[in-house]
Amino acid sequence: MITMQITPELLDQHNLTPDEYDRIKQLLGREPSFTELGVFSVMWSEHCSYKSSRIHLKNLPTEADCLVQGPGENAGIVDIGDGWCVAFKIESHNHPSFIEPYQGAATGVGGILRDIFTMGARPVAAMNSLRFGPIRDEDIKDEKSSEIVNRNRHILAGVVKGIGDYGNAFGVPTIGGEVYFADEYSLNPLVNAFALGLVRREQIFYGKAEGVGNHVIYVGAKTGRDGIHGATMASAEFDEAALEKRPTVQVGDPFYEKLLLEACLEAMRAGAIVGIQDMGAAGLTSSSCEMGARAGTGIEINLDLVPQRETGMTAYEMMLSESQERMLIVAARGHDRQVAEIFHKWDLDAVTIGQVTNNQRLRVVHHGEVVADIPNAALTDEAPKYNRPQSDYPTATEDMTAKVEAGLQKLASEVGEENACNEALLRLLAAPNIASKQWVYRQYDHMVRTNTVVLPGSDAAVIRVKETRRALAMSLDCNGRYCYLSPKEGARLAVAESARNVVCSGAKPLAITNCLNFPSPERPEIMRSFVETLEGMGEVCRALGTPVTGGNVSFYNETEGKGIYPTPTIGMLGLIEHQRHITTQWFKREGDVILLLGTTQNDFGGSELLALFGEVAGAIPQLDLQAELAVQNTCLAAIQAGLICSAHDCSEGGLAVALAESCFSHDARPAIGASVNFNSSLIPHRSSLFSESPSRIIVSVKPDNVAAVQALAAQHNASCSVIGEVGGEDLRITMEGEGCIQHSVRLLENDWRKALSRSLDR
Repeated sequence: MITMQITPELLDQHNLTPDEYDRIKQLLGREPSFTELGVFSVMWSEHCSYKSSRIHLKNLPTEADCLVQGPGENAGIVDIGDGWCVAFKIESHNHPSFIEPYQGAATGVGGILRDIFTMGARPVAAMNSLRFGPIRDEDIKDEKSSEIVNRNRHILAGVVKGIGDYGNAFGVPTIGGEVYFADEYSLNPLVNAFALGLVRREQIFYGKAEGVGNHVIYVGAKTGRDGIHGATMASAEFDEAALEKRPTVQVGDPFYEKLLLEACLEAMRAGAIVGIQDMGAAGLTSSSCEMGARAGTGIEINLDLVPQRETGMTAYEMMLSESQERMLIVAARGHDRQVAEIFHKWDLDAVTIGQVTNNQRLRVVHHGEVVADIPNAALTDEAPKYNRPQSDYPTATEDMTAKVEAGLQKLASEVGEENACNEALLRLLAAPNIASKQWVYRQYDHMVRTNTVVLPGSDAAVIRVKETRRALAMSLDCNGRYCYLSPKEGARLAVAESARNVVCSGAKPLAITNCLNFPSPERPEIMRSFVETLEGMGEVCRALGTPVTGGNVSFYNETEGKGIYPTPTIGMLGLIEHQRHITTQWFKREGDVILLLGTTQNDFGGSELLALFGEVAGAIPQLDLQAELAVQNTCLAAIQAGLICSAHDCSEGGLAVALAESCFSHDARPAIGASVNFNSSLIPHRSSLFSESPSRIIVSVKPDNVAAVQALAAQHNASCSVIGEVGGEDLRITMEGEGCIQHSVRLLENDWRKALSRSLDR
């Protein structure tokens, strides 16, 4: 093996520190080869090693009766009964989506789908959590580049098209998610891809290289030079040269991935596979050493046998390539030929490139020369772990009630006192974070595979589990402004809201996956915000009984020193025991009674109304876990008792927005109005319409069922108030006997539906 003297410049190019390089030499007992340096650089990157987060992630709850597989595998798995299990996970593809929006987002979808079917599960649903900079006229002109006209709009359009094209062509329904806008995401878009699959418990597979002497088979697409150092690139801050990094973004082919899915599942069902791993971040490097590490074995591979689509590729390039649609398989003894025949039937490469060894090392041969010989543990368990410095993160504490009222007074001076709340509601419904996201989700196929029951637009997406009476609800949630103002409380609110959303659909929350998006962990205040986030997340997950099954940490989301809001996206899975319990957010019929579960406080810090008045500040809502559990348990019990016609979580924009959204049309049902009249102990009364207090759900019930719902609420110690009745063509809200809002639902909905498209379709 040819080793080399490594220069500081070369270390910097590989994002390795001098201390890390000294540790590499110590672990190897010598200088590394150039290929080994590349292997260490990707495996020790933040993206692959979690070197800044591992010591903190262990504090999250990861056990529950339903849990089959927790963190550490390609995806988490929970048991939902009758022999069925659900594999689900969320991961980020943020940096690639900034550099090349279309392929960055598309390959993010492709990667998360492979994580699911690597476990033996067939993907049946996808969602995404997206964050972009504001879409504004002043962003249109870019003096430095004629290539990018309005960068934020360019990134959003490319990301949405990439997600839609890949998911639609692959044949998985994209059934929900979230889209938010803030200045902090202008140079740092977040593209978090979620996927879920179904698998019989006895057909689960793992990424383990078991069986010394078993053959290691490369399957799928050929290896090219795309994606080289993608993991390293995703573990560094961006600067003005970021757009020059396009070669590190992979190129996906969803039709090829569909073939790969079918071939993998067929080989699994045939009993021909012992272990299987996606060649995702760090490509052939991560798949080989991680499979060996999990099984306590080693892997030896010959790169001369790796299918290549480009000539003259070096060992370094092949080991670090992140070309898409590739898998590494350990075949059951005597089944090599069967594996090859199955994959060739699907027009896919299947080539034996090595074997499982008993030395717990990754050994790589190229042109007859050993180019890498590394203990698996040195790349996985022995990767650096940093307890990075932390400093106080300034949590906002100011009460914003007076500022909100001042904003409403200013609005009143513009449109008249009697129209202030009407105008505030109109502007909130047209605000990008609240406005309908149909411009986005209309580009996605929601119905492929015919499992989708609740389409995008309700509190949670729902799919049926065929051959059973059950259904699955899923929701993605995070309020980045809240987490910026108070990381711990923001994380608590995110978990609670994600659970509340699946409860509103009729589901019992089961487990979460998470995608933790943060700026640089080398900034002590950011590291503190990360730790506080985990503390908050863990508290609520323990209270809800929803373990963390895995996910993704994405650090270094900052460009030229400007970072994103701390954004811990929560993916919540819920189980609906019977499909007759499936519930949506929209009012169903005239004459139904509207109830409010939960209570309203003066909670305006970080609110949409405050942002409408130009501020992101203040003390955010404080979650009362007992009140949250009481409201969720009441709502779920009432749904399961057949008492609830609709249920909708109150979140961004508060009660007025939630009521309007409940009135809007869906499917073939036209919009319907509501008359709401309630008393408020809050001063001033009208601003409480826009308070974002958590732990509140609007439900509608038949008049005969009001008493039964109130009895359930009393049983669970939840507040329950009759606040109105469904009917008419207007949304009418009075407080303390005074009119606050009266507006045509049809006109409200028109503004809400068209607001985003007005900005994007020009």
